[in-house]
Amino acid sequence: MPFSFRSFRRTLGLSVTLAATAAVSGCQIPLVTDTSRMNPDVFVQETSPVFNVAPYADPPSNQPPPMPGAIPHKRQLYPSTFHQTYGLPISNPVHRAMYGVIRDDGHTLPAIPYSRIDARYLRQDVDYQTNEAPGTIVVDTRERFLYLVQPAGKAIRYGVGLGKAGFAWQGRGVIQRKAEWPRWTPPDEMVARQPDLRKFSAAEGGANPGLNNPLGARALYIFKDGQDTLYRVHGTPDWQSVGKQTSSGCVRMLNQDVIDLFDRVPSGTQIVVL
Repeated sequence: MPFSFRSFRRTLGLSVTLAATAAVSGCQIPLVTDTSRMNPDVFVQETSPVFNVAPYADPPSNQPPPMPGAIPHKRQLYPSTFHQTYGLPISNPVHRAMYGVIRDDGHTLPAIPYSRIDARYLRQDVDYQTNEAPGTIVVDTRERFLYLVQPAGKAIRYGVGLGKAGFAWQGRGVIQRKAEWPRWTPPDEMVARQPDLRKFSAAEGGANPGLNNPLGARALYIFKDGQDTLYRVHGTPDWQSVGKQTSSGCVRMLNQDVIDLFDRVPSGTQIVVL
């Protein structure tokens, strides 16, 4: 039979196949059909989502955490009608600039977690119609806002924390004194209610300025007819109390906001608390 290239290729291919078969004959793997993939129960088990369920923990107290050397401070928060909902974090570059870390007179104020505060109580320019002259401070105790009246029907609005019923002050007065990083001296009536504050009384020299001081970074002292009303517009380290009613009667502001207000108003500024 005459030799042809086609018959040679066929013979060579058959030889290679036989050699490969002989090489793997000692470790052949049987072909098994995986029927579990057709089982609905297996499918549900393998594709169902897995959720991380954190262990139960008691709800946090609304009392500030104890800190070494901190001034004893009790509060009773009356929540506003706003209920915080949690989802994707909202980041506003303007708010980041307003409420970021501030280094001031040797103190470092931490950033305010503004995303956890009702946006209504963050500093903003608003339309505001009033008969009060520009430069006047107006405190709306019902809505818990402080307005700094501006020309042309505008105002800068800040959120505030106020005193609960029986502790608040209302009326018309004047900011007769301003203080940066003020000392705090609780009134005698407060000392009588909370004897643990006696060491911070006026007779003891009051509490030193600092991050734990209840008056915060700035204080504006309200006078009426030349007399100190003992009520202040001041900062607070307790940012969660802004927008709510607290156990003391002063007007509380976020530290970053009270610094902004302090720089805008001079001594002698008129203030109206509605």
